[in-house]
Amino acid sequence: MTFEEIQGYYNFIVKEVRDAGEYFLQSKNEAIAVENKSVHELVTKYDKNIEALLVSKIKAKYPNHKFIGEEASELVNTKITLTNDPTWIIDPVDGTTNFSRKIPMSGISVGLTINKEQILGVVNIPYLNEFYSALKGHGAFLNGETIRCSNITDPKEAVLCYEIGAASRSAQHHKLIMSRLNVLMNEVLAVRCFGCPILSQCYVASRKLDVYQCDGLHPWDAAAGTIIVKEAGGSVMESSGKTFDLMKPNFLVSATHELGERVAAINRSANEN
Repeated sequence: MTFEEIQGYYNFIVKEVRDAGEYFLQSKNEAIAVENKSVHELVTKYDKNIEALLVSKIKAKYPNHKFIGEEASELVNTKITLTNDPTWIIDPVDGTTNFSRKIPMSGISVGLTINKEQILGVVNIPYLNEFYSALKGHGAFLNGETIRCSNITDPKEAVLCYEIGAASRSAQHHKLIMSRLNVLMNEVLAVRCFGCPILSQCYVASRKLDVYQCDGLHPWDAAAGTIIVKEAGGSVMESSGKTFDLMKPNFLVSATHELGERVAAINRSANEN
């Protein structure tokens, strides 16, 4: 795989995700109808249509590539596996609850893996006119300008975004999330929750946040944001400090590796209580 080929993938998907963002913005002028995928998860026509649009465009350009998409994966309800084949991992509308209420923190995320390695990621937040992107080994960008994480290493100086939207999915996640949050909120400068994992990760990459943590999500919630953080100089690990696994994304992204390790240690301590 040459750099020219990878650059071609990047240029292609940037255009397609920008175009999908134009469709996303049509929602500003309408009441957004929602359906319930489950008790706590919503879906709209935009989720379905944006994923279908992106998949059709990618298939037309790269017919042998594979896909992991939020809507298709949950519809089929089968175990998701990642192969060595080029695989596009798509979240058509992350933060659907925000989106349905016209809260501007929602957007489109696409990551590409080759040989199970994250190669690129793009995140479009149309309501805020923010387009984040990264190509492995070539940095991270916001609207074409280079971004870098902060250099904070001390949790006491860090703004932590802790995702609690998954707390209701199971008693296990509820206990894990709340026990950790109860300890962490006393160890950091401030705590926020935006309800949009892809944006929260990009906010770490662009110095608006210093740490983002979430447990119990899916590959499409992390496929783009985590590579953007890494290319912005940040750290990505599993929330208790183990090696990050894209297919089981309990994840902690942080501005520096030292900060991530210190927050992970706090999580481990909370787990024991």
